Amino acid sequence: MKLDKRLTKIESMVTQEYQHIWDCCCDHGLLGQALLERPVSAKVHFIDIVPNIMQQLEEKLQASFPLDTRTNASEAWQVYCMDVCLLPLHHLSGKHLLIIAGVGGDLMIKIINSICQQHPDANIDFLLCPVYHQYLLREQLIELEFSLYNEAIVVEKKHAYEILLVSRKTNNDYKVTNVGQEMWHGKTPQEVKVATDYLNKILLHYKRSSLNKASNVEHIIQAYEEVLIKAL
Repeated sequence: MKLDKRLTKIESMVTQEYQHIWDCCCDHGLLGQALLERPVSAKVHFIDIVPNIMQQLEEKLQASFPLDTRTNASEAWQVYCMDVCLLPLHHLSGKHLLIIAGVGGDLMIKIINSICQQHPDANIDFLLCPVYHQYLLREQLIELEFSLYNEAIVVEKKHAYEILLVSRKTNNDYKVTNVGQEMWHGKTPQEVKVATDYLNKILLHYKRSSLNKASNVEHIIQAYEEVLIKAL
């Protein structure tokens, strides 16, 4: 199965051991299927709210990763057609990874807040790739005192995405920042160019927004203007 650059980067950031991995808002479930092909030791859960898509996905999973009651392979994956905000974690022990990609940061905030309120004691990491409202999402993660494992910028079809791997466990040595930090450090000239182009695009967006006097984005512009791109 061939993934695009964005999904490939997200998959590569799944390096820790989890008992449950949730491919949320999964659409056609490409990312979760790629994890099953590795295979991972975790059970992979696919969850989205669109019935026909989830039915098609379940049929595809049965064909590619058939459940076998003799080997208890039913532990390999499960499909849910439901609102991600209602994620059924109560009866599942262990460490969870929730992967949310392809939606805006505003919806991610709603999902994260809902899950944290319903499952205050659950051991959960979040792997996030918002399509917009990145700054707003980061501000909320800071307010919730999330810690940061990893972050990156990836370009797919001329669109740049931020990817954040964060934890509910507060660790003051690994804080989420409002504009990012490590993702601005490039190991290659190409990575430096990607970071530079992305930063310029963000600044252009907010400077245009500032023309609307009601936008109140001057503090965001200032934060991004202080970003230093480094070549490692």
